[in-house]
Parts: sequence; C-alpha cells; structure tokens
Amino acid sequence: MRLADVTKAYIILRKGKWDIPAYFGDGKMADMHLAYLMMDVPFGVPYTLDQAYPFIQDATVVFGFPDIIFQTDDAFLQLLSRQAESDADLVLGLFPAHQPHKVDMVELDANGRVLGIHIKPARTHLRYTWTIAVWTSRFTRFMHEYVEAIQRTNDDRNLAGTDANKQQELFVGDVIQAAVHNDMRIDTVLFADGTFLDIGTPEDMVKAVHWNDQE
Repeated sequence: MRLADVTKAYIILRKGKWDIPAYFGDGKMADMHLAYLMMDVPFGVPYTLDQAYPFIQDATVVFGFPDIIFQTDDAFLQLLSRQAESDADLVLGLFPAHQPHKVDMVELDANGRVLGIHIKPARTHLRYTWTIAVWTSRFTRFMHEYVEAIQRTNDDRNLAGTDANKQQELFVGDVIQAAVHNDMRIDTVLFADGTFLDIGTPEDMVKAVHWNDQE
C-alpha cells in the first residue's frame, strides 16, 4: 500500500485480537498512520467494513484482506491508476484461482468489465478471482446502504421471533453482484502472472513460510 502512497489505514478487529495493535502500534513500522475499529455484528465482511463508514465515506478506499498475501508489489498502484483512467466506482485486482470452490470467481466480458460474481462455485469454467480492490465513495455508500437494508430486514425478523443468529453469511461478493445489477461501473486489473495465498489455516501458514523462503 505504501508504494501506492497510502498513508492512513483502518484495521477492524474482533474482541480479543489485541495482539494486532500490540504488534503494529501506531503504524510507524510501516510508515503509515493506523487506527483500530471494533467489529460489531459477526455476519460477514461487509458488516465489518461498514464499521469504517463514518471515517471513510468520502475517501477513495484501498482494500485488502488481512489473511491474504500476494506477489505483485505495485498492484494497488495499478488499481488506482485504472480507477483514475476509467472513473470506475470499483476496480478489482484479479489473480488466477487454483481453488475456485474457496473464493469469489469473476465473470468478465471481452473488455474486462465484470458481468457477475460466482461465490465459491463447486464447478466453474471461470479462471480468475479478486483478492484486492480500490473503490470510490460511490461504492462505499452503496455498500453502506446495502448492509443497512439487510440489517433492517434482520431486525424485523427478530421482532417477529426469528433467530437472527441463523442468518446467512454476507460476502463482499454479494455486494459486488448487487452493484453489477445496479449498473455501477466496475473495472478490473488482471495480474495473469500474479500469485496469492490465503493464510487463514495452519496448512496455508506453512505454505506461506516456504513461499517467503523462496523470495
């Protein structure tokens, strides 16, 4: 992110993850200004991201998953450049997917525009997933309103006696798909030779150690 001149970041934590601010502190180690926010409802990443809405609603957002590492050093810079060129509401960074059943697969037209998001498909002919993104205040506002609408529905179900804890997890891919249906401008940057690794499991953490040793 620093290669893209990003100097301010928000890290959203769940209760008990105090080791993260203890390690990163105020961001001096990364030459950035860091702030920490607390996760509210545990029903998916869009809810977590929405915690930052009061602080980022007018900003251009550079987004990455904390448990995904990738090897394209200037990736965020390329996404920001594409957004500036196309004035897209959202730009996705696409990487080859080797385990489609674990990720969001992206359906594209001939010009690289997003036609749809297929979340963790059992089988697919699609080749690429998104792992990073850049978006404008237009998409931030869209996500905020989308999450609010779903939460209102869940609150209504609660009042009617339905257990909200049984609600289906919401993915960022769901929000992107809704944005496609609402004709938002979504562009992509393809890193055909790029690689990424999800380090969310012990097995993948071992892979990450070997990956770093090879660099």
